[in-house]
Amino acid sequence: MSRALFVIPQRLLSIVRCNQVPLITRHSSKMSEQAESNIVKGADSWFNKYTAVESSPEGTFKGVKDRFNGITVDSCMETCSPESFPTVLKRSLEHWIQSKHRGIWFKVHLTAASWIPELVNNGFQFHHAKNSFVMLYRWLPTDETANIPPYSHTMVGVGALVINDRNQVLVVSENNALIVGSWKLPGGYVEPNENFIDAAIREVTEETNIRTKFESVISIRHAHGAGFGCSDLYIVMALTPLSEEITKCNREIAKCEWMDVDAYLAHPKVHETNRNFVRTYLEYKRHGLRIDCTEEMHQVLRKRYNIYSIAKVPEGGNVTSSSSSTGTTTLKL
Repeated sequence: MSRALFVIPQRLLSIVRCNQVPLITRHSSKMSEQAESNIVKGADSWFNKYTAVESSPEGTFKGVKDRFNGITVDSCMETCSPESFPTVLKRSLEHWIQSKHRGIWFKVHLTAASWIPELVNNGFQFHHAKNSFVMLYRWLPTDETANIPPYSHTMVGVGALVINDRNQVLVVSENNALIVGSWKLPGGYVEPNENFIDAAIREVTEETNIRTKFESVISIRHAHGAGFGCSDLYIVMALTPLSEEITKCNREIAKCEWMDVDAYLAHPKVHETNRNFVRTYLEYKRHGLRIDCTEEMHQVLRKRYNIYSIAKVPEGGNVTSSSSSTGTTTLKL
């Protein structure tokens, strides 16, 4: 979510380096414009808009303010010694409460892990963690319910339905399958900052060495109670093969082959859900439909995102997307 900075009660501003990122050690309540700029750039502004805090009392953390009147402090941007931390935290909380701030976030990196017990002792709770940091928060208002969004609670996976010109489907049997010897579609989890389509193409390549290109989204399966207590979102899409010689990944895959579609639909070791994915795809083909992917730009955030919508496939095979928004283009994948 948010990210921000820390402050120490001394008189000089200095810039140091930590993990190749410019860091700011604050020794005064007044910072230079360049330092303020570096601090704001250290925040994650995709979801929340962050602005530099105009001023803060001597001996307090500065942080950055988000659009919900919250403050985020990042231990890799503002530093504070373990000995000084309890005092600086106490003064900062008193200032934030008096200023009527709401959610206070601390992004604590491994180098500042000694802060964590003191934060917990002062009412902070864990929100999420990655390999190199943990994010803690405290909701300050006592007259309203905490309005803190939950961290990611859904795991996202992709499956790829690859059918060649001989009406054969690419299928795999995993080494660690729930049902030994069962046949499924190639696929796996989407990686951070990876599009669904790119993930499906990558998984097919990694598991079978077959090159593919995007054709259509087929189905979305949603379930709960998956790994780590998360929900599970599984997106299945049709890919057109650009090669057909299989070289399986021995680490993950026990068997891999091109199987006749009719044989796959009747195979006793194919889950009914997978059969339905194939039936759905064949029904799309029969009606000349597909679920296409277009790319658009958010006019405020200036971030690109993908839009999936139904498109009619004319007899010539070219797609006419159902989306008519200005600036929308069909992805060339």
